[in-house]
Amino acid sequence: MKLRIWIITLISVVLASCSFFKKTDDRIPIARVNDSFLYEDDIKDLISEGTSKADSTLLVQNYIKSWATQQLLFDGAKLNLSETKQETFNRLVNQYKNDLYAKAYLEALVSRSVDTAVGYDEAEIYYNENKDIFKLNEELVKFRYIHVVESINNFKTIEQRFKRFNAEDKKELDSISIQFKSYSLNDSIWVKAGQVIDKIPVLNAGNKAELLKKSNFIQLKDSLGVYLMQINDVLLRNETAPLEYVKPTIDQIVINKRKLELIKQIEKDITKDAIKNKQFEIYK
Repeated sequence: MKLRIWIITLISVVLASCSFFKKTDDRIPIARVNDSFLYEDDIKDLISEGTSKADSTLLVQNYIKSWATQQLLFDGAKLNLSETKQETFNRLVNQYKNDLYAKAYLEALVSRSVDTAVGYDEAEIYYNENKDIFKLNEELVKFRYIHVVESINNFKTIEQRFKRFNAEDKKELDSISIQFKSYSLNDSIWVKAGQVIDKIPVLNAGNKAELLKKSNFIQLKDSLGVYLMQINDVLLRNETAPLEYVKPTIDQIVINKRKLELIKQIEKDITKDAIKNKQFEIYK
């Protein structure tokens, strides 16, 4: 009898101790679905500054309803889906979690170690070995233009300098560019013909052919003024894109290749070190 009393007393003490050390949840609930709760902390970042009270209320209400619907569906799934299917889902969830952590860790390691500088020589080697993948699907042009009102002072002089365009002419046009309605004097870079047409209203499908003629000077007028355009070079669809145009793409390809190689090496090294340090072993 005494032994029974002592056991009951011991159990009571243990339960009391567990209750004493149990962490209380002081979060404020705002909604409940069965045994699941939504708390104020869960929506504290939902409302951005400047949102009106009416919009904030609507946003919170919609969020609560969405949360409740999702929770009810989840609870219903746990009751109605077979154990086999639930186990499959749990394995998928755990695998997805592991993949997320592993990917984030690898990306952190790679970002600290990968060399992101791609030299011109390296890009040129890749370009020459893979020219077939750099065919153009749109026309490119090298050109310059200015847009001025027709009544501008010294229009003829401006036109003459624009056409000749030696070092002194370029310097002079730069110095008076504040008088132009718009302009671009950098004619050494490749630009998509479609972007040129979007930028210059007087260009359209009807006169696009003029834009695609090498060494062609174009002068067009509209109600806003005069456009002077000089086309230096043209590349058409299906021609090979120039290296300087595709170098940013090549840089990214080369860097991604380096990342993949580094990831493979990290995975190999981390497994090798784990075996060496007896953190990983395969039982026979």
